[in-house]
Amino acid sequence: MRFLLVDQVLACPPTGPVRGVKNVAMSEDFLEFHFPGNPVMPGVLLLEAMAQLAGWREAAVSDFTRWFLLDQVRRSAWYGFVLPGDQVALTVEPLPDPADGRRAFRGLGEVGGRKRVAAEFEGATVPLAELDDPAVLRQHFRRLCREGGF
Repeated sequence: MRFLLVDQVLACPPTGPVRGVKNVAMSEDFLEFHFPGNPVMPGVLLLEAMAQLAGWREAAVSDFTRWFLLDQVRRSAWYGFVLPGDQVALTVEPLPDPADGRRAFRGLGEVGGRKRVAAEFEGATVPLAELDDPAVLRQHFRRLCREGGF
């Protein structure tokens, strides 16, 4: 199963932080078992949402030739639960590149202005065409940004 965990990209400047949104719906599959009778979005999926937002940033700044793949979490902390009905405001800020072909980021997830997750992570940049069709992802990104009348 493939989880697409960024529902909207609010800002994606060529430099500086990228901002997005994850809306947590009660119908999401992962909530059925995490935890039965007390659904909570798994913390690792909040981290994945930040990594996906970093991927969208890498795609946008590279004209859809590269994608970011998370392979190391430097540090992370969780500050409360994310529940069905919550809207998670995501901010991912680029840090200095640790090496050629690698990116590092600092991410923050907030619900109603209250911090829920913070992390620093890094990973490799890979050719986007090896993962998916760049034209299809470009179109999906336009939808996420609400471009073209969406």
